[in-house]
Amino acid sequence: MRILITDDEPLARDRLRSLIEELDLGSVVGEAANGKEALQQCERLQPDVVLLDIRMPEMDGIEAALHLANLERPPAVIFTTAYGDHALAAFEAHAVDYLLKPIRKTRLQEALEKTQKLNRAQLQSLQQADDPTAMRSHISARVRETIQLIPIEEVLYFRADQKYVAVRHLHGEVLIEESLKTLEQEFASLTLRIHRNTLICKKYLAGIGKDSEGHAQLLLRHCDEPLAISRRHLSEIKQLLKQLSQHP
Repeated sequence: MRILITDDEPLARDRLRSLIEELDLGSVVGEAANGKEALQQCERLQPDVVLLDIRMPEMDGIEAALHLANLERPPAVIFTTAYGDHALAAFEAHAVDYLLKPIRKTRLQEALEKTQKLNRAQLQSLQQADDPTAMRSHISARVRETIQLIPIEEVLYFRADQKYVAVRHLHGEVLIEESLKTLEQEFASLTLRIHRNTLICKKYLAGIGKDSEGHAQLLLRHCDEPLAISRRHLSEIKQLLKQLSQHP
């Protein structure tokens, strides 16, 4: 099997590489130092298995695995971690394989022999069990054969469109297969519902206008498209605008 090693510590990567070579269960096709690099390497190298450290800079292992699940042919994932007993209970409860550091050769052999594909629901449950306040730093969308990462800080709004959600961001728009409700729950501190099908990012809120028929519309910075506001959300939006004007 083709294996990608992801860990921000070079010594940890070296140890895993040497253990894999000793076991002769597959070949190491590449290495990555964080979650972002792992995504890039997976697109390029098409590994069968990714060994993913949990705690890494820029993008941690659980978020990287969530984005990997968007690939047409996602690799199997085995997490590596130095977690304590309490956090490990989350992994065991969600049937996700993990290796506890320092990694033993026999345990690595077991994990590689029973590699499994993880679905998005498993990974999201694991993320919440590990840290209930956790939210992704990026939204990922499958564009042809690649994964496009959009920093959440660059998202202007989310809008439900049949079975997809359109993500409008500073540099364009992509479609994702997630529900508006789960996005609202995950990014509750950053977003505001303005309509049953629209969720905006509060940091880009600019003001309220009206269309030709006198209906309220929301104006966002860096967005030339006014957004419809439902009456049930209008007072909340006005209150937020008032707060923002008092604390620029």
